[in-house]
Amino acid sequence: MSLLSLSYILMAVFLGTAAQLFLKAGTNATPVGFGLALEPRILAGIGCYAVSLVVWILALAKTPVSVAYPMVSLGFALNALLAWWLLGEAVTPMRMAGIGVIIAGVFLVARS
Repeated sequence: MSLLSLSYILMAVFLGTAAQLFLKAGTNATPVGFGLALEPRILAGIGCYAVSLVVWILALAKTPVSVAYPMVSLGFALNALLAWWLLGEAVTPMRMAGIGVIIAGVFLVARS
């Protein structure tokens, strides 16, 4: 895998992670309802998803989907860690073990 392909994949994963965190922060700040449509964090999350989609298409143009798609799993680990750090969500030892397994699996796929 080229450095450019890896860069596209990681950028898409980071943008997807940012989108999830923005959406969660937006829903924490505003009651669920029509007010969410104009909540700045919700709009930021939608924007991150839009840019992530474009970057993901660029990644798929340069990388086999059987290699690229498993790397999306890094977003699970990144989301859990950042939600713990930024939002105060609980990350149990079992969850940390699962994150470790995910990262090991992505490493094996990337090396193949």
